[in-house]
This record gives sequence, C-alpha cells and structure tokens, in this order.
Amino acid sequence: MNHPVLWVIATYVFGVLLHVDRLPWWSSAAVGAIAAWRVVATLRAAPMPSAWLRLGLGLALLLAVLAQFNSFTGLSAGTALLASMGAVKLLETRTRRDQFIVLGVGVFLLIAACLDRQSLLRVPLYAAHVWLACAAMAVIATPEAALGARRAFATSGRAIAYALPIALLLFLLFPRVQGQIWALPGSGAGVTGLANEMTPGAIQSLSESDEPAFRVRFIGARPPLQSLYWRGPVLHEFDGYTWRRRQGQLARRTELTYLGAAYRYRITLEPHEQNWWFALDLPTGPPQAGVFMTFDYQLVSIQPVSRPTAYELTSHVSYRSTEPLSVLGRRIDLQLPEERNPRSLRLAQELRSQHPEPRALIAAVLELFRSGGFSYTLTPPKLDLNSVDDFLFNTRRGFCGHFASAFVTLMRAAGVPARVVTGYHGGEWNPIGGYYIVRQSDAHAWAETWIDGEGWVRVDPTGVVAPERLTRGFFEGLAGQTINAIGGLRNLTLLSRISLSWDAANTWWKDRIIEFDLRSQFQLLSKLGISEPSVRVLALLLAAALMLWLLWVGIAFGLQRPRRPRDPLARAYRELCGKLARVTPREPHEGPRSYAQRLASCSPAAAERAVALLDRYAELRYGPPQAAENTASFAATVRRLRLARPPR
Repeated sequence: MNHPVLWVIATYVFGVLLHVDRLPWWSSAAVGAIAAWRVVATLRAAPMPSAWLRLGLGLALLLAVLAQFNSFTGLSAGTALLASMGAVKLLETRTRRDQFIVLGVGVFLLIAACLDRQSLLRVPLYAAHVWLACAAMAVIATPEAALGARRAFATSGRAIAYALPIALLLFLLFPRVQGQIWALPGSGAGVTGLANEMTPGAIQSLSESDEPAFRVRFIGARPPLQSLYWRGPVLHEFDGYTWRRRQGQLARRTELTYLGAAYRYRITLEPHEQNWWFALDLPTGPPQAGVFMTFDYQLVSIQPVSRPTAYELTSHVSYRSTEPLSVLGRRIDLQLPEERNPRSLRLAQELRSQHPEPRALIAAVLELFRSGGFSYTLTPPKLDLNSVDDFLFNTRRGFCGHFASAFVTLMRAAGVPARVVTGYHGGEWNPIGGYYIVRQSDAHAWAETWIDGEGWVRVDPTGVVAPERLTRGFFEGLAGQTINAIGGLRNLTLLSRISLSWDAANTWWKDRIIEFDLRSQFQLLSKLGISEPSVRVLALLLAAALMLWLLWVGIAFGLQRPRRPRDPLARAYRELCGKLARVTPREPHEGPRSYAQRLASCSPAAAERAVALLDRYAELRYGPPQAAENTASFAATVRRLRLARPPR
C-alpha cells in the first residue's frame, strides 16, 4: 500500500465510518461505491470521470442532503454534506494538493465525530483514525521515499508521541471560559425519561429500562437509601385519568426551615431532552444561572438537557414550612374534576368523618392500601376513565403511579391539599467509583400532603404495599416475577463487577475529561499548591510548560542526528593539519600532496618531515588497504611531531 491515493481513501472512509450510524443510508452507500470505484481505478490506472459527470453527481448529492435535512447547517446536515462532497472530490484527486484536501475532509469528519459523541468506548476509534491520518500525511509528504506501511505508521507514531505531552499541557493549562470543552450539543436522541404527565401505567416503560438517568457522587456523608428521593416533575392538574404539570409559576413558594444534616453532592445528568433537573428531595437553591426553582421546589432550566450536564447541589431530607399555604396554592392542590371517580370521593368523605385530623387521615388511607388486598405489579390491568375508582374497587393491582394517584385523589377529596411528585428513588451504589447510578428502572411516583404547622409532608403509599421496592434494588424487588435478560445478568457477581467497573471508568472519563472546565483547572492548581489560581497564572504556567516541551523536543531531535563513524586516520590527519597550520594553514580545496608542495615552498625547514607525513597519509587513505597497525603508527608519529613557529 505505497500509493498515496490509497492512504487518502483509507483515511477518508474511516472518517465516514465514524458516522455510519448517523448518516443517511444513501450517503453511506454513495461514499462506499465511489471509494470502491476509486480504489479499482487507482490500481488499474483507469481514466477519471468527466467534469460533467462529477458536476452532476455533486449536485445530486447536494440536493439529497437538502431534502433530507431541509438545511445545510447543524452537525448532522453538515456531516452528511462534508462526507458527500469528500466523495466527489475523491473522483478528481490527481495532485498532492488534491490528496491533502481529501485527507483534510477525513480529519474534519473525525472532529465532527468528537463533537457528536465523546464516550470512552469511542476513544480507541478516534486514536486509530489520528494515527492513520498522520501516516497518510507522511506518505503524501514524501512521495520520493515510497514509505511502506510499517515505516509510515512508525513515523506517525513517533510524531504523535512527541505531540502528546504538549496536547496534555494544552488540555490542562490552556485558559478557557466556563462550560464544557465540547461546545456543540448531541444529536438529540435522548433516553426515555419522565414526562410532563402521568397516567397510571405510563411509567411501566421506564421500569423496563436499565439505562442510567443520572449519577450522584456525595461530597461527605451519604443519606440512607430509604431517603434517596430524587425530585422531578410535580403534577398538580388531574382530569380523573391523567396527572399533568402546571405550566407557569402561579403560586407563591412557601419558605422552609431546613432540619438535620445538609448533604452536598454532584449529579451528572444524562440527556433526556426535557428542561427539568433532578435533586435530592428539597435543594436549598438552584445550582447555577439559567436554572430556577418553581413554587413546588422543582428545578427547571431554560434550555432542555440535550447533552450530559453536571452540577452540584446541597439538599436536606428533613424540613418544615415556616408560613401557611397560600390561598392559590391551596386551591391548586385541592382541585378535582367534577363527576369523575364518584366512589372514591364518597370513600374519602367517610374516612374524613372518621379521622378529622390530617395525620390520622393519612394513616387510615395507608392502612387501606396495606390491608385492602392491594398488590404491587409491573403488569397491571388497563383502567377505565374513572381510573381511581377502577383501581381502588376493582383491579387493586398496580405500581407506584397507581398508588400515588389514588392517595392524592383521596386526600384532596377529603379536603387536604396534596400533589403527585415524580422522579426516582434509590439508586445502585458503585463501590468502585464511589457514586450512585440512578437508572430509568428507579423511576418512581409518590405524594406530598400539606399539614398546617408542618408544611408539605412526603407520603409514599407504595412503601406500605411493597416495602421491599423502597429498601432494595429494583431487580431484587421483583421476586417471583419474570425480569428481562439484562436484569438477570446483573445478578451475576462477575458480570456485575465488570459492569460497575466499566461504568466507573466511563464516569471518570465524563467527570475528569469531558466536563473539565475553568473550575476544574483552578482546582488542579490548588492541589499543586497555588493558593490563588487565576487565568493569568494558567497562562504563565502554559508558557513555561511550552518552553520546556520545546527544549525537550530539541534535545530529543539532537540526539537522533546520525553520528559520523569513528575514523582514526581522519582524526590523525586533522591533528597533523592543525600542527602544520603554524607554518601555513591548508586551503579547503587542497589535497595532502598539493598542501605538501606549498608547505615546502613556505618553510624548507619543516618540509622534510611534513611532506613525508602527508605522503604517508595519502598512501593510507587512497592506496591499497593496509593493516590497522599502520594507521596507529601514523597517528603516533603525528602526536610526536613538534614544529617550531616560523620567525616573523
């Protein structure tokens, strides 16, 4: 594979393959067909297609990209356009300049892949493409050397090795603005998450997913597993069948007094294409600008979460309200549709007449769930439009959404403000990485009720029906039920350890590399003993590191310079010429005998010994090969030579 065009094709096709699962099928097919044709044409020296054919093909691919994406901008459309136009350019690649252009297309495709996906699993692919691109560049840049594959990869490998230290220094020390190093969002294909509404049975699809929703690393003490309620969308509006978020912050948020320990933690949130952020129970405030806390203590961002997002929070799991519920807030969380779920409304009135105090009423409803023949299942029967009546008096089988919906309905019907809170509960502890993995299978729904003098109180009716659901992992809580293949594999110790190790490595990659920002740089400088880090300090350190790297590269290249082989005869001749220079120096163009003749005319006294030695050197250098002893004897005679400086 010595032909430069073949190296160019390999680099370009590799770049396209990095996007093969994102490109339209027709784009990948066109690239494959054109690349294959170009390889055959190169090996058989076939003629290139005409300019008109290339023009028509390029126009067709251009229109196809426009029809597919309705635009040429954006990462997806831009990548498809770049791949298609690179294929057309491949058809007219003749000169070294053309080869470098197509090689550049392959490198830009690599950059687009890095902007699109930065998972640890893809790092070896990106590294292999860089190595191939550098090897192709070496082959193109030195056509006279006809580098083979081994020499090309060896040359590019050495170049990459020299570049890695400065790349690491630039990554660690180059001053940057706040935010991620990757400026572009992902493709928008987020994982399945919670929704703005909940209908009993809607969370079933989430319970079947083992995909991570987010990861949590506590800074200091960790709360008990039972207290890990991760607050998400809060649902207020109910039409008798579906619960929905209330759009807009219409009610006033009641002030709280936080009790007990405060827990600090860092959440790394996976993309879910919604604008809510999750927090442990009640956070003390939003984590950063652009994120707000609603009247029901939910964190909401201006932009949807379309890429992995990391943030730090401080939360409490124990608190109480210091002021009464507002009139509007009470009206919002007492709302029920008229003429829907009539049996449930009558049941609530009966319970309230028997238990006028809210605490006693809550206990009575929970006792109903505990002893009323209710069971927890992931495959509940479908409910009719009066979903709460159907659940409480007919099916009595469901999961967290069913119990939360029925509990809040009964509390509201009894005159106690209540609302449904959705989010996640618990999480899987990763002892290798030291963090919790909260998966989609941990999706949960619970209730909050208002008690005067205390404020909003969390009540989880699922806990009285299936307490193991809240104290053990999701898969362990499904005893006696059929679970999916992934869940079964997770019970195997070895596979579980491998899975957790890989997740820990991926999390480290995201936290330490992908999320490396200005704050991380300052933290690094603080660990190095720099008490007051700043952008100026970063710049000075980078300049010093750059100078050290240049010095190291210069020394390394100097040591690689080819050394001249040792030549004792040449060394003795230089010594002889140095001594004879006292009489008259040798001209650069003079041979030994020409120098001897001129020397004799300048100093007859020195001519006899000098001419003999110069003749001897000429015989040893240009005559028949002689033994090494003769060279050693000549060198010894030169060392003993003493010439007096001629009088001026």
